[in-house]
Amino acid sequence: MKLASKSLCILAASAAAVLCGCHKKPVRPDPSSTALGPQSGGGGNLTPTDVSTTADANSQLQSRDPNILEDANTIRGLLQPVYFAFDRDAITAAERPKLQAAKDYLDKNPQYRLLLEGHCDWRGTSEYNLGLGDHRASSAKKYLVSIGVSADKIETLSKGSEEAKKNADADTMSKDRRDDLVVLKKS
Repeated sequence: MKLASKSLCILAASAAAVLCGCHKKPVRPDPSSTALGPQSGGGGNLTPTDVSTTADANSQLQSRDPNILEDANTIRGLLQPVYFAFDRDAITAAERPKLQAAKDYLDKNPQYRLLLEGHCDWRGTSEYNLGLGDHRASSAKKYLVSIGVSADKIETLSKGSEEAKKNADADTMSKDRRDDLVVLKKS
């Protein structure tokens, strides 16, 4: 009897293990009924081109310009840079609307301030370029004050030719001669 009850216990334990371990395989939904729809490339792996990157017009998502860099203290690239002629610090008529846009932004966002970073191309000595970068930033500040921006909302900084590309072509050098308008988020 002992052998029969031992065998019966083993048989019952085996049946329980089989019943507990066997689950029905889940049924996968039809790809056309899923949020992403049919997938290409087999295997179910998505590629960046499989997912739409355009937001629905009614979506709450906002697209962001990849050239705008924001951290806890600054926003770079939101306002367009002001460009200068070679060895000059005068604000030309063509560049004034960019400074007007900066004024308008500050008017709408009074909690922010503005940093004007003066840059130069690679030609000239480091000392000369630091001075010219300072003159460019000061020139933009003077113009902003003349159109109604409070002087205490503006800081200037000369970067000279620190970030300029050495031995660059004329087009690249023209982009190095600029004031970057950086939004300061903290006082």
